[in-house]
Amino acid sequence: MQSQLKQGVDLAAVVALGLGTAVGVAIFSVIAPATALAGTGMLLSVLIAAVPMFVIAVNYAFMGSALPTSGASYEWPRRFIHPAVGFFIAWLRIAGSSSAMIVLALVLVQYVSMLVPVPTKPTMLLLFSLVLLANLFGVGIAARVQKTLMAALVVLFLIFAGWGATAVEAVHFSVAENLNWAGVLAAVPLLVSLFFGIEAATEVGDEVSNGRRMIPLGIALSITSAVALYLLVAVVALGILGTDVLSASRTPILDAATRFMGPLAKPVIVLAAVVAIGKSLNAIFMVFSRSLFAMARAGVLPPALAAVHPRWGTPHMACLAVFGCCVVCLALPMSLTFLFLSVSIPTLLKYVTTSLCAAKVVKEHPDLYENARFKFSPNAMRLWGYAGVVSALTVIVLGLGADVRPYYVLLGWGAIGALYYVAWQQLRPVPQPNA
Repeated sequence: MQSQLKQGVDLAAVVALGLGTAVGVAIFSVIAPATALAGTGMLLSVLIAAVPMFVIAVNYAFMGSALPTSGASYEWPRRFIHPAVGFFIAWLRIAGSSSAMIVLALVLVQYVSMLVPVPTKPTMLLLFSLVLLANLFGVGIAARVQKTLMAALVVLFLIFAGWGATAVEAVHFSVAENLNWAGVLAAVPLLVSLFFGIEAATEVGDEVSNGRRMIPLGIALSITSAVALYLLVAVVALGILGTDVLSASRTPILDAATRFMGPLAKPVIVLAAVVAIGKSLNAIFMVFSRSLFAMARAGVLPPALAAVHPRWGTPHMACLAVFGCCVVCLALPMSLTFLFLSVSIPTLLKYVTTSLCAAKVVKEHPDLYENARFKFSPNAMRLWGYAGVVSALTVIVLGLGADVRPYYVLLGWGAIGALYYVAWQQLRPVPQPNA
């Protein structure tokens, strides 16, 4: 028996979902491999990475205000492009979201091991089990926890930046006469992952109170805050450690904090990492489960995944399926560059289709355009949508310069999806005409 998903996400929770998913997904680790690629040009890479994400965020704000719905990254392309497109985007995101969970759990375990040595994969499995339990008992509880942890994390990053500024050395910002532009551009796909999740509230649109207004406002607040926080943290880390040390660091934020916090650095930064990454695990788990829920609700995945718990109002079977995906993906290589790109490619393809949907809604669905609480003029909105398509595709191509293995893995996963989709089309019941 199915019931409706319960609303329990307000504006503060929308911001906490977006900013909280992004801040913690990558900041504790991705600046190290990005610095290895770009050197001091890593700061320029951060700014370049923010540009396409700003364009894409506008498209999400428009679509979220026009048609808020859970599992939006599947529902929008299914409705406005083609059902097969919606399926393949959501199918690839199964791999991408699973990789994101692995990245988060791996980095969290690395930080905890700085205080207490723990076995990597068994501890990751324990984390997935705890997140599963947290997501079974209602979106309102998860949202309140998210807001509290996000507020604490913002305060901690401001302390890190303010205190750390006293230990910054200007010599670490010196740029070689010939800037490594190839490295700067190759680092962009990694650093784009700093902003992944800014749009997270669109994936729980059915559970956002007054979603047409709160979603675009929350996205705007999330991306603005994320850019400011990331630049503060990246500048301080680079200014303290320099490119050689930063690029070789497994825990760059901790290593930088140790230079000015002394013995306090380890417990403080480890606690911050656990809070930040744990909250992001929770948010991505929530979004991932809604994607599976939307696919099952549309009939392309087993209908059991569309079940809603009659008491808690959560897609409990989809949550169990997400847990299963995470367990299977523990077999993936534990290379951060590989894993970050495995997350990035499906997410960027999702951004391509959402941006294209924005352009198509303006042109082909004027009623939805008129009802949107956030929008530009029709011509400007269409151009913005196409700009989002080009931006996301450009970042995907740039990722080839970092590691090609994730592209092959995702091609294989996509081929499996193609076989599944063809089989589903052949086996699904054919609607009978009314007698």
